[in-house]
Amino acid sequence: MKTWLLAAAALGPLILQMPAVAQDADEENSLVQEKIVVTALKRDQSLIEVPAAITVLGGEELQERGIENIQDLSFAVPGLTLREDGPGSYQIFLRGLSNQYGNGALVGVYLDEIPLSLSSIDQLVQPSLDLSQVEVLKGPQGTLYGQGAVAGVVRYVANKPDTNEFGASLQAQLSSVDDGDIGTQGEFMLNLPIAKDLFAVRVAGIIERDGGWQDQPEAGIENGNGNDVEHFRVKALWTPTENLAIEGTYINHNAETQLGLGYEQPDRTVVVAIDPAKQLIPKDFEYQIYSLNVNYDFGFAELVSATTQIDHDHDYPFSYVGGPQTVWGGNLEGNDARFQKSEQFSQELRLSSAEDGAFQWTIGAFYRDAETTLLANDIDTLFFGTVFPDDVFTNDGQSESYAVFADLAYDLTDRLTIGVGGRYFEDNQTSIENDGDETFDSFDPRAYLSFELNDNTNLYASYGSGFRSGGFNSRGLPAYDAESLQSYEIGIKGTGLDGALNYEVAAFHSEYEDMLRRGLIFVEATADFLELTSNIGEAEVTGIEFGASIKPTNQITLYANGAYTDTEITGVDGTDATNLPGDIIDYVPELAFTLGGIYDFQVTENIDGFIRADFSHRDKVPYTDRTSFPAENVPQYSDALDLLNARLWFAYENKSIEFFATNLTNENVYIDPYAAWTNANRTRPRTIGVKFRIDWQ
Repeated sequence: MKTWLLAAAALGPLILQMPAVAQDADEENSLVQEKIVVTALKRDQSLIEVPAAITVLGGEELQERGIENIQDLSFAVPGLTLREDGPGSYQIFLRGLSNQYGNGALVGVYLDEIPLSLSSIDQLVQPSLDLSQVEVLKGPQGTLYGQGAVAGVVRYVANKPDTNEFGASLQAQLSSVDDGDIGTQGEFMLNLPIAKDLFAVRVAGIIERDGGWQDQPEAGIENGNGNDVEHFRVKALWTPTENLAIEGTYINHNAETQLGLGYEQPDRTVVVAIDPAKQLIPKDFEYQIYSLNVNYDFGFAELVSATTQIDHDHDYPFSYVGGPQTVWGGNLEGNDARFQKSEQFSQELRLSSAEDGAFQWTIGAFYRDAETTLLANDIDTLFFGTVFPDDVFTNDGQSESYAVFADLAYDLTDRLTIGVGGRYFEDNQTSIENDGDETFDSFDPRAYLSFELNDNTNLYASYGSGFRSGGFNSRGLPAYDAESLQSYEIGIKGTGLDGALNYEVAAFHSEYEDMLRRGLIFVEATADFLELTSNIGEAEVTGIEFGASIKPTNQITLYANGAYTDTEITGVDGTDATNLPGDIIDYVPELAFTLGGIYDFQVTENIDGFIRADFSHRDKVPYTDRTSFPAENVPQYSDALDLLNARLWFAYENKSIEFFATNLTNENVYIDPYAAWTNANRTRPRTIGVKFRIDWQ
């Protein structure tokens, strides 16, 4: 690790001494890559200036790489992994914090100012629709984003309504899944400047009939995992004065999948417990978002008010089989139907200083009120040949929380900046089932410094902490406490080769305390299958991340990024823990990286084109649970992952056509390590398609 850190510190000065790539005078400016501006720290900053590791994918790059959802994003951002329980149900992990237990998220997800995280397993799916960029903040972001950002934040930034110019686009896509169905997708955007410089409306939407490939032969279902989606977003922007901007957003999302769990076997079939011919309920994932943002510029500072209401309905099936590798040896199975409703109201007020000046600051307050009701019925459990039916299971809860926060930065010199921040958070939870109340609170500090080595290179070091509330177990089992994280990071980022090269290297060490894990308890007399989440102990995570893109000629752009992560559970409390000291943390690949390149060319004077290839590698990811697996069968592993995608694009005036292939080599491997319970996803088969697009301005 010391060698890597020394290399990182030396990288910037060395790059500055590199000669520029040979080029003609007319080509010089074309090699300079576009400056990236991020808003992840809740004010506009150049990516190089931000004292944190951030991966940014622009809207155009999202289109060029075919990144349509969070699963695609996880293959493009090393260190980002997830657990998927069918379309729309994701638990997102980052930087080695891959804990799928607890009632809060480890990675926060936002669309602009809208928090999309409702719980650890309910993070509202956001398609890559009419986006300016996606920003992935790595490491704890507890000061500015609160308890749901222990491991980081994924922030989608949507294009704003334009009050000056009309704009529209229409896109149609046709695709074919290997040994599966035909998929179709339509996408549109319409920007209407109703009153010039005063009021505009921007509407965007997707209608998708995704091609499925999974079968349930006993039930006569073929290609049953196709996801039917309708997603619409309306933004309205009113700027009555040059200092005041009011933006309203409405989002409606509906998605339905017949085979909604997404789990599959190597032969692309699904297993339904107890009765293989039983048709489980389809997965129905719906939400509506109402958001109002008010920005007022006082000159010395900007005031932001962000108000959001979310209504979410989720109907989904569940099925499990404790296979031969589990402690049940294939003698425990079950399935049920689940119906969940969630509501969340949030309000944030913050005041941020003007961009100029040596002293930069942000202060604010946040309030959240969330309610969830869960009903499970049609419950069947098969235990050693006997079926135990159960009528209904319910689990309702409420969380009311508030926080106050501040972040202060001061330029000691023209090149050296120091900063501190902190957030006090309090969460009051109520469990109706357990007739209990619990309060969790935390103060999370942050400190950082940034040194501008020269105009093109920035060194930084930071300390940050994160916090996730405890919560309630179901069926009267005892509550569990909160968990926390302390993380240290150093890094370097900059440009070289006269702007043709962008690079970033970061090393980090995190100490994870009161880590939550779930143990399985089975009551044989009643065939009750209970889950007990508890605080098992401590863990450490150490890693290094890098990213670079280079434009050696005005036609070629190459990139590479990667992450190496080492994890270890260092201490375990309790006598019946699922882990032992020395275990590695679940769902963390040791090595992950992506490589790619794009070649721009001109067919004729009026026809442009590019060809692009992207390759992603991820090591196998583990899962350890000694209440589910005997010692000789832990850890369980997924497969290693290697994905190759390719695209060919042509444009004539305002029209374009694109040919694409994802998973070009047709890899058929497990993404998830939970296969022994028949609860694991596999890679999507090779998909070949064509996309047409037309833009008006």
